[in-house]
Amino acid sequence: MSISKISVVMGVYNGAGRLAETIESVLRQTAADFEFIIVNDGSTDTQVGTILTDYARRDSRIKVICKSNEGLTRALIDGCAAAKGKFIARMDNGDVMLPNRLEKQRAVLDAYPEAVLVTCWTEYCGPDWEPLYTVRNIPPEGSSEKIGWVLPFPDDGDNRERLLGPTSHPSVMMRTEAYRKAGGYRAQFYYGQDWDLWYRLADIGRFAGVQEALYRCRIFPDGISMGNAERQRQIHACSRGAFLARRRGEDESPFLVSAASILPCVKNDNRREKKTLPASQVANGYYFIGETLRLNRDQRCRGYFWQALRRSPCDLRCWVRLGQSISIGKGA
Repeated sequence: MSISKISVVMGVYNGAGRLAETIESVLRQTAADFEFIIVNDGSTDTQVGTILTDYARRDSRIKVICKSNEGLTRALIDGCAAAKGKFIARMDNGDVMLPNRLEKQRAVLDAYPEAVLVTCWTEYCGPDWEPLYTVRNIPPEGSSEKIGWVLPFPDDGDNRERLLGPTSHPSVMMRTEAYRKAGGYRAQFYYGQDWDLWYRLADIGRFAGVQEALYRCRIFPDGISMGNAERQRQIHACSRGAFLARRRGEDESPFLVSAASILPCVKNDNRREKKTLPASQVANGYYFIGETLRLNRDQRCRGYFWQALRRSPCDLRCWVRLGQSISIGKGA
């Protein structure tokens, strides 16, 4: 049996209603020689297991790993440990990849041996796939290459503090050898495990980017990016601090200890649970999506403003934006 050249790795915790669409986008890839490793991270929704079992029976490329709930980082550690491909491509439940994503990213890694990973443009969308904005990796001005090198670290000592990394975590395809040489995802980083890995991969090779949108992800008002913004900032400070410590030849362990202390709330039975966000925080999520749609002249913004006002009726900015949206005509 031949070893797949690409290993697609995804962690899943609940979200059964989004799962089939995500899996189908992977199975429709023009590059068919891949394995799809899906780690069921102790989902409490039994439909997740049913869906995964059904797909695994129908397509031998799907490999399902079942484990107790420990969070995305440990799910990815297990999934990447099982990867047999030359390259590891990330994927998140609820998102989709365009049909030629794997083919185009693999071509870059084949053509540029100095690249340890390749990203692409990421299209961010609302819960119903409303286009919000696209994050692009832009090649240097005057570059004749069709890819962008997205790691412009200056060689001036500790000023190398800002890593201009991938457009999103799941937009990445990386060399399995480089991933393992760098030490892979580290369990201390319950959040922000991607940035910790990017900083370590940056010491091994270069980051490339395909100059087109090959990945689409959704933003939800109560999603992790909305609810854990402050913790994400804290954890990024830990990964950057560890990076600088390594560069100076100093001990990075204090930063790892700090990272390990940033966790979600814990129940008495030691199982971590998703914290219910305050209504005001969810309202901010609805407002963010609504305001982005308003700036895009998309009338669907009004529905999000109303949802925000249901949760935070005294939000003056939301009333103002709702009024401004009245002039937006029909159609996206």
